[in-house]
Amino acid sequence: MHVKKPSAFPAASMLLQMAAHTAMGVAFGLAFAFILTHVAQLGLVAHIQRSVDPQAAMTMLVLACVTTFGIGTTLTGLALTVMDKG
Repeated sequence: MHVKKPSAFPAASMLLQMAAHTAMGVAFGLAFAFILTHVAQLGLVAHIQRSVDPQAAMTMLVLACVTTFGIGTTLTGLALTVMDKG
């Protein structure tokens, strides 16, 4: 009877899954930033417009949302993938 040898492909598959989770997190972060900046009742845009450099403040808000969601979903995907393998 032949014994199956572990392949290098599961590592590539896991890397692809992590990239997919990261992309999903970036998309969620962009959607969240879009909602924050387009819902007038939140009043966030008014605060950004009164800042010294509104363009930089808006960019920092979007980058913070994208980075936070991207890292969060990547780590969550990693935890779920490792638990699923074990």
